[in-house]
Amino acid sequence: MASFLKLYNAALIRRPMLAQSATAAVLFGAGDIIAQQAIEQRGKNHDFLRTARLTFYGGAIFGPALTKWYQLLNRIKFSSPTKAVVYRVWLDQAILTPVAVGVFFGTMSILEGQGVSGAVERTRTAYEPTLIRNWMVFIPTQIINFSIVPHHLRFVVVSVVSLFWNTYLSAVNARSQRQLEFVTSEKSENKANSSGGVD
Repeated sequence: MASFLKLYNAALIRRPMLAQSATAAVLFGAGDIIAQQAIEQRGKNHDFLRTARLTFYGGAIFGPALTKWYQLLNRIKFSSPTKAVVYRVWLDQAILTPVAVGVFFGTMSILEGQGVSGAVERTRTAYEPTLIRNWMVFIPTQIINFSIVPHHLRFVVVSVVSLFWNTYLSAVNARSQRQLEFVTSEKSENKANSSGGVD
């Protein structure tokens, strides 16, 4: 275990993009597995495509974006350590987070075949409560992260907390998908009934 952690720490320093993208892929997938098995109690009816979508999102979108974001934040110089923490947390939560939440729901909708209209509807219903809960979790996390954690390990801290957050995101995304499918089904049924009435 110690040798694995040593190799992982070395990979974070030498190949941050690869290591952090792989970490995000694993943790997004793991979060979905926990959501399906521990929260939704799906058992043998596990949706493997859903897990694959979350894993893809973590490794191909979230991981690379967050790696570049932290590299940018680390390059910005501040006049004092206190200002560095305050401004980095503010930039992270006021700029990156609102965009990331919207991208997550939009990407999931498109990967599920819901199209742009589905992405807009799901983002409209799930965006605000998810963003507020994100702030409740990650503002304290990032204050600690930017205060005492070495810069090459900050992604790891966020990723560990994100295991639980990703579980929540996966469950919310699935619930929003079911709600959207229900509304779409209701509209189709009402339209069919209306057409039948005219005939």
